[in-house]
Amino acid sequence: MNIEIKKSQKPVKYEDALTFMEKRLYEINKNDSNDLIWILEHEELYTAGTSFKEKEILDKSIKIIKTNRGGKITYHGPGQLICYFVIDLKKRKKDIRKFISIIEKTIIDTIKFYKIDTFADKKNIGIWYKNNSEIKKVAAIGVRVSKWIAYHGFSINIKNDLNKYDAIIPCGIEDKGVTSLEKIKNQNYNNLDKKLLENFISNLKNSTF
Repeated sequence: MNIEIKKSQKPVKYEDALTFMEKRLYEINKNDSNDLIWILEHEELYTAGTSFKEKEILDKSIKIIKTNRGGKITYHGPGQLICYFVIDLKKRKKDIRKFISIIEKTIIDTIKFYKIDTFADKKNIGIWYKNNSEIKKVAAIGVRVSKWIAYHGFSINIKNDLNKYDAIIPCGIEDKGVTSLEKIKNQNYNNLDKKLLENFISNLKNSTF
């Protein structure tokens, strides 16, 4: 299993990231390139997936980039870890649900390393944190599959500005909020990207997928 690991030190424009992933998808489909896992950050922007609704934009002055990933509307910005991937499911079992469960396990395992317990929800995609009776999202997942190649990815809120979510109904879910790891537990998360890559590669290799 050959996977290229790419880590960008400077923020990457969303359109540039999408172009890069789609080019890699084309190359993988022709067996001209390896799978990809890419860690990066975006500058501030809002993206809307294929199932979003206009009413989920509360502040009509914000700019929305419509994209072809699954899911609804979300915010990206500094302090948030983005993990994009282009993974060929033809080389594995063609099981999208299993692949999503690997992503969920990867995020949960990584956050657990920092002594924080989170969970997945079958009804509401993403990774969630419960404090007393309050449930808030800490990681968003948005995937598209083309020619049995999965791409786009997920984001983990580490220390991003949560006020930016006030302009939207995040992921179309009105009765739950959004949080960040730093808000849950103020500690050093500098090596989270390394731990995440470790877990993602391990979970891909060790699954029966």
